[in-house]
Order: sequence, then C-alpha cells, then structure tokens
Amino acid sequence: MTAYWIARAKIHDPVEYKKYTDQIPGILAKYGGKVLARGGEHETLEGPEAFERFIVIEFPSMDDARTCFNSDEYQSASEFRRGEGVAQNELTIVASGDATR
Repeated sequence: MTAYWIARAKIHDPVEYKKYTDQIPGILAKYGGKVLARGGEHETLEGPEAFERFIVIEFPSMDDARTCFNSDEYQSASEFRRGEGVAQNELTIVASGDATR
C-alpha cells in the first residue's frame, strides 16, 4: 500500500539546509520515493502558521518509507537540517487509504 512522508519545515539557515536538500532527490529515488510537493505555494486553513515549507513524498509502501528514513544515506544528509539553528522540522509517515471505514 502506498505511503507518504508529510513534512513541515521552517528554515532558519538556508545555506546549511540546502546541503540537506541537494542530497535528497537521489536518496528518495533509491527507495522509490516520488516528490509530489516540495515547497511552493501553500495556505494554512486551520492551526498555527509555524511552518513555511511543506513537503509530500510518495513511496510504494510504509516499509519503503521507513527504510529510506532509516537509511545511512538519509540519516547522514539529515544531519545538515538537524544542526543547531538550521531549521524546525516535523516528518510523519502515513499509509494511503481510509482507515475510518
């Protein structure tokens, strides 16, 4: 079943953050990830406007999404965005479908 990374970010140090984003396309491709939205126009309809960048990435499965996140390549790249004062980030993996049925 398809799964999605849904991420929100507020970037404080664009130069350092770019060291992370420059590596991500190749890493995602290795695990079947496909960017559906990365940055771009957005509108917050409810809740606080704490974030300025929204990212949605599709993976073939929850396992692929988890494997990508836990990979050495991704963890190494993410150190650039996790550095002190670089950015505030949230990342959730969600499976497709309607679990309320």
